[in-house]
Amino acid sequence: MSPRSARPCVLVTNWIDDAAREFLARFAELDAPTTREVPDPASVRARAAAADAMMAFMPDTVDEAFLAAAPRLRIVACALKGFDNFDVAACTRAGVWVSIVPDLLTAPTAELALGLAIGLARRVREGDGFVRSGEFRGWRPELYGQGLDGSVAGIVGYGKVGRAIEARLAGFGCEIAVHDPARPDLPSLDAVLARADFLFVAVPLVPGARHLIGQAALARMKPGALLVNVGRGSTVAETAVAEALAQGRLGGYAADVFETEDWALPDRPAGIDARLREDPRTLFTPHLGSAVTRVRAEIALAAARNIADLFEGRRPRDAINEPQSPSRRG
Repeated sequence: MSPRSARPCVLVTNWIDDAAREFLARFAELDAPTTREVPDPASVRARAAAADAMMAFMPDTVDEAFLAAAPRLRIVACALKGFDNFDVAACTRAGVWVSIVPDLLTAPTAELALGLAIGLARRVREGDGFVRSGEFRGWRPELYGQGLDGSVAGIVGYGKVGRAIEARLAGFGCEIAVHDPARPDLPSLDAVLARADFLFVAVPLVPGARHLIGQAALARMKPGALLVNVGRGSTVAETAVAEALAQGRLGGYAADVFETEDWALPDRPAGIDARLREDPRTLFTPHLGSAVTRVRAEIALAAARNIADLFEGRRPRDAINEPQSPSRRG
């Protein structure tokens, strides 16, 4: 067996651009994919056995079993904001730092939320299909939809993304109503549901938030209202949404996040309800909230800087825990 390199090993579980690679290569050996194909969890766990640091992404899960298989691991630097797939308490007990990228995803996610709302309300998916079919022969009085101007836009979740959505809605001539489960000073969920023509969901998957927008909440929404989810998939009950669409109570559903992505939930659905995929009143994007080239490069660099902080003897700047025994590893 060859001797282990004196330089730390950084496991990167997904493709990153050259700037982040070059930054990490200054002080570490990289185990990083060269293609955009997502590695399977078993491969990631096997490779983690030799890693001193891990740059993690949305498909990853770190729990006690993973940590036991990665005895050298000192930091999980998440290239993301929502960390519900990562057992932070287990990492803390094992002496492993966890860091996130807290803010770079905010603006592009809020932009996409408005894009989804407009696309859904103005029936862009149907219109695009009609033009591509070859049947379009010029303007006809059809495919009428809704507009943000003059509407009531409800926002559920008043963190950074919720506030960014509010700021971007300001120029659209709509009234804004906000609810946050952690803010008793704001209007109640029922009050917002009763008034909203558009409902933007931007809550993280914290305890109590799963299926916050479920059958009961959907029943209290205005008939024909439009629902947009850019927070976490499991904050909305997709089966209940499919039923509300089928019954004609909900006007449409747009989402960038889905229940099947929430790996930490053992009873998560295996896929997206076929009724949602087939309904023309839905509009979906495949988790593109931060999928802006410049932003993704900045996110990878931010995660890399957290790793560099640790190996240069500093507290990772975006750490969300305080490991109990960091000296027992490495």
